[in-house]
Order: sequence, then C-alpha cells, then structure tokens
Amino acid sequence: MTHDLGSLAEIIGFLVAMTVLAQACADEGLFTALGGRVARGARGSSRRLLAYAVATAAVVTATLSLDATVVLLTPVLLAASARRSYAYASVRLANSGSTLLPVSNLTNLLAFGSTGLTFLGFTWAMLPVWIVAVVAEYLVLRVWFRGELRDAAPVPADVQPVPLVPVTVVVLVLIGLGSGLTPWIPAAIGAVVLSTRALVRRLSTWRELLDAANLPLAAVILAWAFSVGYVGSTSLGDRLTDALPSGEGLWSLLAVALIAMIAANLVNNLPATLLLLPAAEAAGPGPVLALLVGVNVGANLTMIGSLANILWRKSGGRSVSTIREFHTIGFATTPVLVVLCTVVLWAWTSVIW
Repeated sequence: MTHDLGSLAEIIGFLVAMTVLAQACADEGLFTALGGRVARGARGSSRRLLAYAVATAAVVTATLSLDATVVLLTPVLLAASARRSYAYASVRLANSGSTLLPVSNLTNLLAFGSTGLTFLGFTWAMLPVWIVAVVAEYLVLRVWFRGELRDAAPVPADVQPVPLVPVTVVVLVLIGLGSGLTPWIPAAIGAVVLSTRALVRRLSTWRELLDAANLPLAAVILAWAFSVGYVGSTSLGDRLTDALPSGEGLWSLLAVALIAMIAANLVNNLPATLLLLPAAEAAGPGPVLALLVGVNVGANLTMIGSLANILWRKSGGRSVSTIREFHTIGFATTPVLVVLCTVVLWAWTSVIW
C-alpha cells in the first residue's frame, strides 16, 4: 500500500483542520468581504464580475482547499449575483484550481510524497498548469453563459473591510506548509488560533466549529481511502499497474491523465488516486502530476467526480443549475481542458527538469 493508516489519518487531520480554519475565516467575515469587493470592483460589469469570481475561487481553492470554495465562497458569490455563471465559477475552479499546491486538495496530499518533490518544487511544476486551467475555465464560462453576462451586475452599496487577522493567519499557515512541516501541524495551529479568537469574540460556538469539522465525514473518508488502498494492494492493483502507461513522454502523460479522469468519474477522484498512484509513482514524477491533472481538472466531468461537486450543490448550486446542465458543460469542455493542461505540464517539466 502507498499509504498506511497513520499517514492517511494525518491527511484527513489536515482536511479537518483546514475546514475549521476556513469556517473561522468565514466567521471573521473574510468571505463576505471578498465577495463584496469582487462585486464592487466589477463596477456593474457582469464579465468583469465573472473574471473576479474565477480569480477569487482559484486563490481560495489553492490556499484554503477546494472545500472552502464550494461550501463558504459559493453562497457569497450567489449573494453578489444569483447567476449560473458565478455559481459554476466556484465549483469548476474548486476542482481545476486545486492543482497548484500540495495542500489544495486531498488528492494532491495523497500523491505529494510520490512525486519526490519539495513543496516549492511541486508548486513550481504545477504553476503554469494552474494558470492555464484558471484562464481556460474563465473562457469556458464566459462563452457558455454569454447570454446572461450581457446584463449589468448589481453593485453593492456597502463593502466590509477585509479582516487582517485571518488573512495573516492563513499566510503564516502557508509559510509553515512551505517550510516542510507535516501539513496537519501548521493547519491545526492556525485552526486553533482562529477558532479560539472566534469563540472569545462570540463570532462562533463550539457546536458550529464542530459541525464545520464534520468528523463523521472525515471518518468515512478515512475508512473509504484505507479500504480502496487495500484493494490496490491486491491483484487488481497489479492489473492497474500493468495497464497504466509508463514513461514521461507526451503521449504517456496524456494517457495517464485521461485514464485518471475516467477513473475519477467512475469511482470519485479520491479512490481513483489511491488506485492509480502506485503505477504512476513507478513511472516517475511526471506521470504522478499528470494523474493529478486527470483527477482534479477531470473531476468537472460528472457530479460524482469530486466530493466538492456534491457539497457545491448543497451550498447553493442546486438553486441555479440542474444536474443535466452540469454534465452537459462537463462533457463538452472537461476532456479538452485535461488534454490542454497535460500538454502544458509536459512542455513545462521538459524545460525545468
């Protein structure tokens, strides 16, 4: 097995800490302030508001993980303007925007150790992929929803100031993550600091923070991940290892990414990562990064591709979209974006490695 129970528990612990940290940031008014500034900065332009929404979702995803984007940012963007394009900006960027940092997605954390890269090395390798994915998602949404983007966007009368304390804590957590510390440690420290501040200032309660941690879901993910990891250590795992292409050439990386995309949308991206990771790891860091392109960017293909997609519907996506529309956009655009991002990955790593 690529991961034992202890390492999986550390990864899930990081997820819990980051969700509590994100909730504490929301209690401080960070997401409301960001949403207000996005709407004010657009100055009534729907296209500009979409660009700001995409950029905000991409940054929140990269720094606070994709769950913060779909659960906490989605309602804020819908409050700014209840349009489909802004709702889709949060969910699509929650997946495509999670390629940048090792801590932006659980899939990244699972695969990070297999790349043999440092935190900064991983980020440097994925930076062009992330930029291309963000720009491509913006163009997709601008073209797909061009009709509704012709109308003016509302401009809020009042905008809350961005709270400096949560921003500072998040920056310090990122510095701690980049320093090589075990990810759950700086995340837990940041969560304790901000949640304690929220409790002292009566911005939140223990029950609300405990609900944000969602420990039952964390336990299910841990058991699920461990079970799938065990399956991967059997003869089925050996067959997957034999089926996945080896080598770091363009065609091999494209095959890995597309196989990973299909697997993610058959069984969800987390178990797909666990099943395919041993074979990708044996082929080298390039295939591991291509695997992440497939399971992250490729998770926009179907509703079951990522847990973030399901959380997004519960956080407001259901009110402005249908499952049919989600899949129509996904099938029309996601495979093309996976191929584009993989080509960028191959070209960039060919230069820097």
